[in-house]
Amino acid sequence: MGPRKQNGRPPGGARAAAGRWGRARGAAGAATAMFCVGTLTAVSPALHHYPVYGGQALRYALGGLVLLAVMRARGLPHLRLTGREMGLITLLAVVGLAVFNVLVIESTRHADPATVGTVVATVPVVLALAGPLMERRRPTPHLVAAAAIVAGGAGVATGLGGGTPLGVVLALGVLACEVGFSLLAVPLLARLGAVRVSAYATIAAVPLLLVAGVAVDGRAALRVPTAGEATALVYLAIVVTAFAFFCWYDALPRLGAERAGLFSGCLPVGAIVGTVVLGTGRPNGAEIAGAALVVAGLVFGLRPRRRPEAAPPREPGGDGVVLSGRPCAGQEGAPR
Repeated sequence: MGPRKQNGRPPGGARAAAGRWGRARGAAGAATAMFCVGTLTAVSPALHHYPVYGGQALRYALGGLVLLAVMRARGLPHLRLTGREMGLITLLAVVGLAVFNVLVIESTRHADPATVGTVVATVPVVLALAGPLMERRRPTPHLVAAAAIVAGGAGVATGLGGGTPLGVVLALGVLACEVGFSLLAVPLLARLGAVRVSAYATIAAVPLLLVAGVAVDGRAALRVPTAGEATALVYLAIVVTAFAFFCWYDALPRLGAERAGLFSGCLPVGAIVGTVVLGTGRPNGAEIAGAALVVAGLVFGLRPRRRPEAAPPREPGGDGVVLSGRPCAGQEGAPR
């Protein structure tokens, strides 16, 4: 016989083990997601001659179809969205996907990619502060410090660069969109789960990017890609969109936005590894030093923290004392 439950709940040891497993899975998922997104810079040169907004629309359309196929394979039914959920999905698609892509492109016209990357590298610090404030609690000092180390490492790896004031403002817009990509999804994940949120937001972004593509490139917004372009688009759709989005949204409720944000520092690591694997570049000393700082920040931020011993639970029928910790997050579509 398995361990007995108390009041319908698994014993404390089982809850602790489930919590550790959930955090470990969340850490692996967040690191994998950001690493995959980082490889985008190594693959993007193959699409330099393809219409940008049309290419992004194709990428998200294919990625959304993959996610819908995953939903079908896993037997996840479509859920009727409330008005609030529909609004959040739309806002997530607008801010976290469509406007994000527009601002990334426009910011690099007025500032070099290194400047944009350095500004966006502060995502861990912003999430370490904004995540707890959204939950009406104080930021955790050691996580803020760890986020600063990670952001510094990402900035060193990316390079400081230069640009015009307009370029810096646009880069700050990219930063805001990147933060929104996480924080706007948090209220949706408890009921919808990672696969649905990823699928719905990705599909919703397609018409927005098509409109931007037609406005910028007219009828040339879409064309038949070459073999190399098609390979790059498929990689972006399956790995950087469908797989990475799921991993990230699966990790968020397991770790919380403040801890998950630390793994944004894995972006430049993915970029470095991607360029080496594809032979499009070699890491320099600054990139290696920055990656080392990122790892140091992650180790510091994720190290186990000693908690004060909890008072023994009271007998049932007491004055509302909680007998167990927070439920283990992570089951698809279940409260997290």
